[in-house]
Amino acid sequence: MAAAFKRILLKLSGEALMGELDYGTDPQRVAGVARQVSAVHDQGVQVAIVVGAGNIYRGMQGVAAGMDRATADYMGMLATVLNALPLQDALEKVGTDTRVQSALGVSEVAEPYIRRRAMRHLEKGRVVIFAAGTGNPFFTTDTAAALRAAEIHAEIILMAKNGVEGVYSADPAIDANAEFIPEISHMEAIERRLRVMDSTALALCMENGMPLNVFNMEDEESLARIISGVRVGTLVSTSLRESNGS
Repeated sequence: MAAAFKRILLKLSGEALMGELDYGTDPQRVAGVARQVSAVHDQGVQVAIVVGAGNIYRGMQGVAAGMDRATADYMGMLATVLNALPLQDALEKVGTDTRVQSALGVSEVAEPYIRRRAMRHLEKGRVVIFAAGTGNPFFTTDTAAALRAAEIHAEIILMAKNGVEGVYSADPAIDANAEFIPEISHMEAIERRLRVMDSTALALCMENGMPLNVFNMEDEESLARIISGVRVGTLVSTSLRESNGS
């Protein structure tokens, strides 16, 4: 089946790489993600990835413990590099050329983020992993995903969740009455404070008319089905009127 998209940005939370572990990266889980990405790549889809670091470090937890927010956020950015490298290794083990680009200078292990170089890598059939968020404190990796997707002209952001099928009216782990939402606009998600991504990232997606597809990465068929045009999880989109702020 022909792919529904030519260029996507996959947002992977740190938890999506954790598997059943309480902490860190699960090699089997990382290998599973790599297989899914490689299969999509083999369909001719250009794939960029933004990785989080919640499996290793959460900046806000450091802040709660009394750490300076900027310091905590920089630690979180470095932790995303620790996730990008094993993902790169797993992708290359299944035969998919991959480049890691970091928004922070770690030249011994990753290229610096250069927009045109990233787009050239994609055009040459390489998967590009964006690490270190935006390179700035006070911005999440969700915002990095929204920013990078707009910069590289991705058609959609695929938000991979760990054990959650999509967007709900409340946290399904806490509220048994939480209702699954198959489709919603960026504005409504912001107004209802739904846990799709942070409000800064959602607003950036809305301004750029960037759709999101929130889905469960644990199902190894989900990513391929989305790429084939099958509706999986929750679609977050916006009208032209909303994107123009009217």
